[in-house]
Amino acid sequence: MRVFVTGASGWIGSAVVPELIGAGHQVVGLARSDAAAAALTAAGAEVHHGTLDDLDGLRKAAAASDGVIHLAFKHDLAFSGDFGGAVQADRRAVEAFGDVLAGSDRPFVLASGLAGLVRGRVSTEQDGHDIGPNDTTQPGAGPEGRHATAELALSLASRGIRSSVLRLAPTVHGAGDHGFMATLVGIAREKGVSGSVGEGNARWPAVHRLDAARLFRLALEKAPAGSTLHAAADEGVPLRIVAEVIGRHLGLPVVSVAPEQAGEHFGWLGDFLTLDCPASSTLTRELLGWQPTHPGLLDDLEEGHYFQAAAV
Repeated sequence: MRVFVTGASGWIGSAVVPELIGAGHQVVGLARSDAAAAALTAAGAEVHHGTLDDLDGLRKAAAASDGVIHLAFKHDLAFSGDFGGAVQADRRAVEAFGDVLAGSDRPFVLASGLAGLVRGRVSTEQDGHDIGPNDTTQPGAGPEGRHATAELALSLASRGIRSSVLRLAPTVHGAGDHGFMATLVGIAREKGVSGSVGEGNARWPAVHRLDAARLFRLALEKAPAGSTLHAAADEGVPLRIVAEVIGRHLGLPVVSVAPEQAGEHFGWLGDFLTLDCPASSTLTRELLGWQPTHPGLLDDLEEGHYFQAAAV
């Protein structure tokens, strides 16, 4: 297939592109900078210059493709405090893709998230569908807005699109990661302690980025229309244990941070560290034959590359 990939030069996209090419697909990647374009060219992909705000450009690229994987999300905008703006930009892109792909039976795979789906119990692929695709009562307030966009993507199945939503674990880890785990390591170095919020019982699902990349390919190739998929290799790793591993590698004491002090200690990451959101991927594995083969989160941390990168 000729596949248009947004976010193709990002942390996950830079693993999805070679996964697709290695399976014989032709990739066209969205690039908003010369650096991103150069990386895509080096990986063997074609380049489509543009941004998520260039809706006409997105439509044109999708129309010329046999399928679309939408990974891009305005994380910089979200983490600067305008999560709602990032969600709305994402929704407009999904609507644009839907207009072009309608009636074609072509695949459309949307990256979404598991954080905030349900709390305090293990979620499954059947959870989180109580938000309507057109629910705009909270257009960008927290994860709910992004879940509404995911429901919009699933609803495209009724318009003749083989749409699926791939919910990613909050930490997609591996060598070179600059996300949540690397941020926790950096905070521990800065504060001189490795902390978790409260008793550290919040559990996070996790997935290695190479396992996530393979799941995106499988979704593109054979996920039935309207499928919800979970990219979770680890069902739920207690963040207390993550803090203990970080503390041991850095030679720092492990402490409990009171919930009311989480924002002061962890900054923007504080709210995320209170989320208890374990997730199962049993139905995904049965549906697509996906089996993670790369290290789990704790084993990946034990390999040491997070601590080498933080020391640079």
